[in-house]
This record gives sequence, structure tokens and C-alpha cells, in this order.
Amino acid sequence: MRIGLLTEGGYPYVSGEAGLWCDRLVRGLGQHEFDVYALTRSERQEARGWVPLPPQVSRVRTASLWDAEDDGVVYGRRARRRFAEHYGELAATLSTTVPGQVPGAAGTVSRADSEAAPDQSALEADRFANALYGLAELARDEGGLPRALRSETAVRALERACRAPGAHRLAREARVPDLLAVAARLERALRPLSLDWYEDDGLCAVDLCHAASGGTAALPGLLARHFCEVPLLVTEYGVRLRAHYLRDPDSSPSIRALLAAFHGRLAAETYRRAALITPGNAHARRWQERCGADRAKLRTVHPGMDATPFAEAGESPECADPRTLVWVGRVEPAKDLVSLLHAFAEIRKEEPGARLRIVGGPADPEGAAYLAHCKGLAAQLFPDEADGPHAVGSNPVSFEETGGPELPSRADAYASGALVVLSSVVEGFPAGLVEAMFCGRATVSTDVGAVVEAIGGTGLVVPPRNPRALAEACVALLRDPERRARLGAAARARALELFTVEQNVAAFHGIYLDILSRTPARRVVLDETGEPVPFSAPAEGHVPGRWTESTARAAVRGGPGWATDAPVRATVRDPASEKAPAGTSGGPAPDASDMGPPAAVPLTAIDEPSAMASVPVTEGVR
Repeated sequence: MRIGLLTEGGYPYVSGEAGLWCDRLVRGLGQHEFDVYALTRSERQEARGWVPLPPQVSRVRTASLWDAEDDGVVYGRRARRRFAEHYGELAATLSTTVPGQVPGAAGTVSRADSEAAPDQSALEADRFANALYGLAELARDEGGLPRALRSETAVRALERACRAPGAHRLAREARVPDLLAVAARLERALRPLSLDWYEDDGLCAVDLCHAASGGTAALPGLLARHFCEVPLLVTEYGVRLRAHYLRDPDSSPSIRALLAAFHGRLAAETYRRAALITPGNAHARRWQERCGADRAKLRTVHPGMDATPFAEAGESPECADPRTLVWVGRVEPAKDLVSLLHAFAEIRKEEPGARLRIVGGPADPEGAAYLAHCKGLAAQLFPDEADGPHAVGSNPVSFEETGGPELPSRADAYASGALVVLSSVVEGFPAGLVEAMFCGRATVSTDVGAVVEAIGGTGLVVPPRNPRALAEACVALLRDPERRARLGAAARARALELFTVEQNVAAFHGIYLDILSRTPARRVVLDETGEPVPFSAPAEGHVPGRWTESTARAAVRGGPGWATDAPVRATVRDPASEKAPAGTSGGPAPDASDMGPPAAVPLTAIDEPSAMASVPVTEGVR
């Protein structure tokens, strides 16, 4: 079958989230054909280029979310009236949304309104959807929306919605600079509405749209479903809506409330229209259910990771230093290395010979500043120790990075210690923890995100920001090598069973067939001579039912959109003659605007540990 893979800030680019698992998925499903539709977030990402693409990727089309290109479309009177109507309806749904209430969620209304809440929620959802698709149809008819979305008409429509009766208090308090900022952010988020991807030779030619994340990446899939009835599959390993709630803490409450309302409405519409939703863990699944996702559509598919680089370390656990603890990851405040250092100070009181290796580097200036702070704290807590008056002292805490002679790879970092520690206060799916499990190492982790789901009963779990509990768990395993070995072996077996690339690829292959088996055949694919291509549509797509009696519309794959039911002669398309769409990687990179998308703000770190009260430690689920 032909899959339209939708990404934002990831595959096929070298850097970006969802890049690795998308590459593994595409390479693992060589029997299918993939068309990649990628939205880029920055000029730097485009400059770094693509990863090597396998032969099953037949097409890559890109569009930018960071530049400020002008489509040059000037609307007439009727088009301006249509735009004002649809944009005003969309703004009205945002201004009436209660901040903190997730659209489509249960349990967010008072008891007095409980009976009217379902009908009102469905009415608001339909109102948002009608406005969204109305803007998409206007963009298709007129050739684009960017200039209209940045016009004074858009700002005035947003202002009227915020000043109208029934608007929430934070919406009514929005000032003109707030409205301008919200309108600019909505323009970037709605930019996929203006793309030329929804034609017979674009997303309408695929059998299935697979969005690699929620949010803006799923918007082209929604439009393909609206225009061409292409089924949509949404995969989220990190819930984008949650990231929007944590973003821009310095923005005004009015800006945050209106943008959170938009992303909440978009998430609810995406979950409502998707054929299936595949969260990567139970933590993401709970967020999706709260956002209105139907439980019948949810199927948890754990991320697929390559276990091959960690096989040697996993098969020889005896080579580890029994007194060494290892932390591996990206240095940032959310990892809470400050609590880890305070916990290691307690460990040294019980086990004077213990050592701690912190392996990883920062990803941004804030991470670099946090790393410098942690090094200073380590020097203060653990002065250089020497065996005698004429010996050179050394610190029991070392800060290292992979790629050097001592630690060539992450597998070598895990293999150097007998115990792997995770001290995060915020975590999605703990990929580093799964790598340690591949290496057969016992783990001590904080109970955040999907940690408990990942390790099951194969490691110790303690509360976050509790150095005393973290120290007690580490000391218990350092003093019990048999238990440590038993937990490490169980962790490796669990990781090989649940978190490998093979199980991930097999799960999605079955999901693809399942969705196609419940989707009516939409067209007959013709070859270059105009003859029907045998077996072009999977047999699973032909399920007896009343909807199969209608005549399917014939379309030449990659050919013109005027093809009819009768076979026609089609000329061979010359790929060299196709011009890259404006704003894609096929042409020159446009200049960046001053209003680029804001970067996610990491959580601030605490310098002082929490109360040192003793907390019972449980093995596995507490």
C-alpha cells in the first residue's frame, strides 16, 4: 500500500524529534511505498539536510513553518467575507474556552451543567471543525491564506470574539499586542491549510495518512480526510498538547489561554477524525483520553529501539565495576542532577568506595549553564581525595561525554557501571532507561512519566526530588550483587520482548492492514498505459457491505486529476520537469522572519534537595 507519512520538525531531516523511529519504521516496512510530507521548523534544520532515504520512499515534499513568505493572493469582496466569517467562528471557539479545561474532556464542568455539557461540547467541536474546514476550502479556492491570516481583518475578528458576550475573562483582558501575537502564531499553525498537497497526485493518492505526531503535523491528514476521505492514523510518543501548556511561561495569560484553546481544539478534532490513535505509553494515553480520544480507537505501541549496539554489554554483565553508578542522558534542569549529587553524598557515607559517572552533554545554553552549576556543586560536595600526602587527589564524580577513547559509545557508558540511575522530574518515554535494560543493568529511577510502565518489576522506583530515597535504593542494590544481577537479567528480557524495532514494525504493519480492511476502496489505480494495476489495492480493502456497491472513481497514480472511470491513456511523467513547491527544500531557502516559533522552555532546577525523610522503596510498581 501507499503511505503518506506526515512529520513536523523530524524525518527526513537529520535533526528533530520522531526522526529515528520514523526511519526505522520506513526501513522495516519495505513492502510498502512511502510518500513523506514534512513540515520544517527552522532554517538550521533545513540546512543540515536529510538522512539517507531507502528506496521505498518514492517522494518527499516539504513546507516551512518558520519563514514569512507572502502568497501574493488578493481576495475579492466575496472571498473576504467568507474569510471573515470562518475566521471569526474559529476565534469565537477559542475565546469561549475555559482556560485549563481540555476540549472534549470529561469531568471539567460543574454538576449543574453536567447534563448540558455533552451537547454543548459537541456543538463547540462542530463549530471549530466547520470553521477550520471552511478556511481550508477557501484556501483551495483562492490559492492560499497567509496574507489573509496576517491581515487587519484577522486581528479585528479576533478582537471582536474576545470582546463579545460570553468570552472568558482572560480573553476579554487581551490587549492589542496580545492579539497581534496570537494572530501571528495562528497564522503559522494554520499554514498547512494553504499547501498544494491535497490533489489527486498528492495526499489524495495515498491509501493511508500516518501522522508521526499530533498538532500541526496531523493537520494535513485532517484535510486529506476531509477532501479525499483518506483514513488517518495518529502516533504520539510525546503529547504535543502538554508541551504547549508548558511553553512560553513569560507570555501574558491572555496569549497562553487563547493558544492553549486552539491547540486543545485541534487535538480534540484530530482524535475525533482519526481512524486509530497509537500512543507510545500509558502516560500519553491518559492525556489523549482526557482530550476526548475514544478508548476504542487507542492502541498502545511502544517505541521501537535498536538493541544490536547493546548486545555485547547485555551478554557480559560481569565486566561492570560493582562500585560504579552511571547516569546517561542530555544535561538539562529537568534531569535533576542536583538531587542526584545530593543523593550520592548520602551513598558515599554508606559506601565510601562508590563512584558516579555522569555521561552526557548540554543541548543549549541553558543546559550548559546547568552543567557548570552541577560541576561546581560536585566540587563542593566531594573535594578531591588522595590516598596519601604525596598522591594526586581525584573526585568520585566525573562528568564525561561519549565519543572519546574511554567511552566510545553509549553502550560502553552503560557497561562501565553495575547500576544505572535516572533522577528526572519530567520524563516522557525513558529511552535511556530502555538502553540500560538492553545492557542488562539494574536500574534505580524516579516515578515520572512512563518509567514504571517501561521497567515493570525489573527495577527500583522512588519518588522524584527525594535524594534520601534515591540513596537508600542505590545502597540496597550496591550491597546485594545477586539481586542486582537478577534485576538486570529480567530487565534485559523485558526490553527485548517489548521495545525492539521488530515488535514496533510488526505492530504498525498489522495496524495498516486493519485500517485498510475497514476503509472502502476509493479509486482504481491505472498504469502508464491506462490499464488497471492488478492488486494495487489490498484485498483487505474489499469487505462486503453496502458502501462497496458504489462505483469507485478511477485515478491515474501520479497523473492528472480529471481521470474518469473509463481507462484512459496516460503519458509517462518526467520527474525532472516537476518544480518544487514554493517554500520547500527544492528551492532556495527563504529569509526567516522575526517572529519564529518559540522554543520550549525547560523547567527550572532547584538547588536545594527536598526533605530528606525516608520513603519506602518498592521494586516495580509501588
